[in-house]
Amino acid sequence: MKIKSQKDFWSGLMFMVVGVSFAWGATFYTIGGAARMGPGYFPLILGILLAALGAFILFEALVVETEDGEPVGAWAWKPLGFVIAANLLFGVLLGGLPGLGLPAMGMIAAIYGLTFVASLAGERFSVKENLVLATVLAIGSYIAFILLLKLQFPVWPTFITG
Repeated sequence: MKIKSQKDFWSGLMFMVVGVSFAWGATFYTIGGAARMGPGYFPLILGILLAALGAFILFEALVVETEDGEPVGAWAWKPLGFVIAANLLFGVLLGGLPGLGLPAMGMIAAIYGLTFVASLAGERFSVKENLVLATVLAIGSYIAFILLLKLQFPVWPTFITG
C-alpha cells in the first residue's frame, strides 16, 4: 500500500504509539469501572481514544489521495527549542531548584515566564499581546486550580509569602 500523505502517516503513527503507550501504562494501575473509576481508568480511556484517532489519521493517509504526497519538511528547531525551554522554565519557576538555592517563584511568575518564552517560537513577538495573554492565563489558572479545584500550588514567590 502506498503512502499518499507523509505528514498524516507519521502524525497518525505518532498518535497511535503515544496512545498505546498511555493505555499500556494505565494497566499498571487499578482501572475500576465507569461507576467507580480507579487511577488508571482516565489514562486508559484517553490512550485508547488517542490510538483510535491515530489509526483513523493513518488510514486516511493511506487512502485519500493528495496532490504532492505532502512530504515531511525539515525540523523546525527554533520553535521546538523555545517550546521545550518554556516548559522547563515553567517547572523551575513553579517549584524552584532547592539544590541550587533557587526558590519557588509560584504559579503566576511561572505562567508569565512560560508565555513569554513560548511566544518567541512564533514569527512575531508583541510584548503587549503577551502581557494580555499571560494575565488572562494567570487569572484563569488561579480561578481553576486554586479557587475551584483547591490544589496546593505556590501562587506567589516564597520570598513574598514566607
